[in-house]
Amino acid sequence: MSVYARGFLITLAGVLVLSPDTLLVRLVDAAPLAQFFWRGLLSGGIILLAYALFAPAALRASLRGFGRPEALVLLLYGTSNLLFVYSTLTTLVANTLFILATSPVFAALIARFVLGETVPRRTWVTILVVLAGIGIIAAGSGLGRGGSLAGDLAALGTALAMATIFSIARMRPERSIVPVMGASSFLAAAVCGLVAPTLVLPSGDWVWMGLMGLLVVPLAFALIATGPRYLPAADVGLLMLLEAVLGPLYVWWALGETPGPTTFAGGALVLGALAANNAIMLLRRRAA
Repeated sequence: MSVYARGFLITLAGVLVLSPDTLLVRLVDAAPLAQFFWRGLLSGGIILLAYALFAPAALRASLRGFGRPEALVLLLYGTSNLLFVYSTLTTLVANTLFILATSPVFAALIARFVLGETVPRRTWVTILVVLAGIGIIAAGSGLGRGGSLAGDLAALGTALAMATIFSIARMRPERSIVPVMGASSFLAAAVCGLVAPTLVLPSGDWVWMGLMGLLVVPLAFALIATGPRYLPAADVGLLMLLEAVLGPLYVWWALGETPGPTTFAGGALVLGALAANNAIMLLRRRAA
């Protein structure tokens, strides 16, 4: 299998596994801090246990090479999970996922202003259109059409955090950041455990929490963090758009949540601009 095909299949699998995550968050009835705690504890434990059993050398290398990039991942990944769950619980799922889809835009800004890479004019146009789409989504929330500005801002923070994490992964393709992501989940769980009034889950929540914490979150993010090491950013961006399409469909089918017109309009701008930009990048790369 070629390097490209390996990266494509790894990333696609990660996106498909991740797509029901928002539905699982909504199905859990526990208090938010209790949900944060168990989500972080289970997903972080599974990631670290898997590395300890099947890739101990990679785990040791990650610990030995711990530096500022890994410290930033440690801080951002746990924070992004907290913001993601908060956003999913407080605004429309479509709002959350459409805004999360903008992470490639933030990755492009990081590449320009932090890494000093050249960003083409086409990408700047995409950024402006995407920001307009986010503005429309936020305006709908501000007008009380189903979402909430706080939840939308949390989704925006999640997108920025994930863009930073994936940029670090692309800067250091020889070193996996997945073990650090597992440790970050543990750290977030510990913080939530200290401040949560209760960590008790209703008995009916354990099925959904088990699926989320033991399978969906650790497997999806391990795959998604690994795929970009072998796949160009345009391909990763196109694949990540699948979650923004599938996630709201799952929630609509299971819970009957229908996005409003402003969410559809803003989401169409966001997804359309990102899809067009990435498609042009792919066509030019293949032509070259």
